[in-house]
Amino acid sequence: MPRCIPERPGFGPDRHAERDVWEALERQLPPDAILMHSVGVNENGREREIDLLVLWPHVGIAAIEVKGGRVSYEAGRWYQQGNSNKYPLQDPVTQVQDARHMLQRYLGAHLGLRNEARFAHLLALPCTSVPRDWEIPGCSRSMVIAREDLDRAAEAVRGALNASGDGDGDISQESLERMTAEILRALPAAAGLPQPAAEHEAIADQLTRDQGRTLNLLRYQKRAKIIGGAGSGKTWLALEQTRRLAKAGKRVALLCYGRGLSRYFARVTGNWKPHERPAHVGMFHDLPLRWGAHHPLDPRMLTDDYYNRQLPRTLMRRARRQDKSELFDAIVVDEGQDFESVWWEAILLCLKDPAEGGLFVFSDDSQRIFNRKGNPPVSSDPFVLGENVRNTKQIAALCGSLSGELTRPRGLSGAKVRLVEAPVAESTGRADDAVAHLTSVEGWAPGQVALLTTKRNHPEQQQIIDRYGWDGYWDSFLAADSVFYGNVLGFKGLERPVVVLAVNGFGDLARAREILYAGLSRARSLLVVAGPRQLLEEVGGPAVARRLGDAESWDPPR
Repeated sequence: MPRCIPERPGFGPDRHAERDVWEALERQLPPDAILMHSVGVNENGREREIDLLVLWPHVGIAAIEVKGGRVSYEAGRWYQQGNSNKYPLQDPVTQVQDARHMLQRYLGAHLGLRNEARFAHLLALPCTSVPRDWEIPGCSRSMVIAREDLDRAAEAVRGALNASGDGDGDISQESLERMTAEILRALPAAAGLPQPAAEHEAIADQLTRDQGRTLNLLRYQKRAKIIGGAGSGKTWLALEQTRRLAKAGKRVALLCYGRGLSRYFARVTGNWKPHERPAHVGMFHDLPLRWGAHHPLDPRMLTDDYYNRQLPRTLMRRARRQDKSELFDAIVVDEGQDFESVWWEAILLCLKDPAEGGLFVFSDDSQRIFNRKGNPPVSSDPFVLGENVRNTKQIAALCGSLSGELTRPRGLSGAKVRLVEAPVAESTGRADDAVAHLTSVEGWAPGQVALLTTKRNHPEQQQIIDRYGWDGYWDSFLAADSVFYGNVLGFKGLERPVVVLAVNGFGDLARAREILYAGLSRARSLLVVAGPRQLLEEVGGPAVARRLGDAESWDPPR
């Protein structure tokens, strides 16, 4: 087994493909080789990431770009497909080639190494079969690790270095150790993530995966309700439970209420192996459309009553008419507190066995930000997630002061929560000032930052939606290459390393506490709150007032 850096990488729920290739190389590479995960490189402000990097004495150095799901190359363009969704891809060959050349130039400049090592780049497609005679300009078949190559992934790396690499290739162990030390020294700056935050992110990913033990307890349960506060890993567990059920041969539906979370689910599950993917993934309101229903053409008819009552009843009628093969063995619901009572009635009819079919619901009543009072039809006591594994201790403490669930923070200690005091009318502008300083001065990459509002949408959010539509808007979030502008109501279940929360009022004062809690908890490593302290304390009460006393008062340049 090679030396692995890190020893246990943090593969998130959307990186199963990377994990498959990593584990194959981990099994096959010799002990004197080095295998690295997620190597960031930076050149003149341009940032790239190498998914996997192999440093192999007397063989060479290989940068590997991994793409999950079903990948195709059609008419000069790359596409990725999962379930029924097909997305255009940025050219992965150009991506990895560019990153490899940047790394090559960096090592040459800092270590004086020129042609001593042979460098090559590869494309790994662990869920896609590629014919042996396949070739396109700039990428021969020898530069691809396809699904059928995983059992010989290390040999594929050696073959690519021999066939397509440049340089001498006779690199010594000593030179590789120097390269590894230089890469590790450069990683924090290259990745654009401050070192304490990078450490927290890695720990958070590992703790989240450890939550998978909870699912072992559900192995023989047909129905279960899993509850936990923000940061307890519910969304990851919902995805993992879906994957396990599908892998066991079940026909599964994965449902939620929010459009953004639905898009995230579609992108993540699309990267899974075909036999692990759910039969349906999307918003609850997508199900009747799957079975032939259509929304009214008159937008005036798209009322709360339509979505909360009429469309669910349409789903009930459609489900009763479906062939049993179209129904589901099990349904997994995330953010279950968002569901109305009649929705649960409809969901049961979507099961092949409404009385005994599988139903797994993940929820947090402290995030019940919509005026819906449904409760899932699960009679057994809930499984309780008692640990916050996603947020730093400082963020978890502030969020915990708003939650009805007592959770123990497991994340690392991080930066203090920052409070930018401003009137409601100025909170969005001051949030913009904070984002500008974080990205231009403090070194946070734009794709690591989200600016969320509690009431009126940020103008930038509306412009993106008007220009690209809802799918394009959420795809911009998933691309993680720019600051994301959103509203707390649409961001539940999602997160970013840095969140700047603009408290610009509350549309429903009766739900203000829940909205504030949901917004604060979206940050993993750094939280900035822009708004009036008095309003925050009125909404949150004495516990929030005490926690805000620990916050850092911040006045970012205007």
